Amino acid sequence: MMKLIFYCFLFYAIYRFIFNVVVPVSKASSQIKSTLKEMQAQQAAAARAQQEQAAQAQRQSKPEVHKPAAKEDYIDFEEVKP
Repeated sequence: MMKLIFYCFLFYAIYRFIFNVVVPVSKASSQIKSTLKEMQAQQAAAARAQQEQAAQAQRQSKPEVHKPAAKEDYIDFEEVKP
């Protein structure tokens, strides 16, 4: 009789452990994995978009030609006497 009570108690303890600890932990870990995958996909998409924008901006930008400054741009300095 004591063996039967002990086995019932052992079965109950194992049952509670599995459904109160193991199952919630496995659900949480799978949820975290899926969330991480989504975040990585979003970051990869953002990085691709940024690279595409940089490449497009580089294609659109024209190389600047440095022109020598014209003499008309400068104003002669005049000394002011007090």
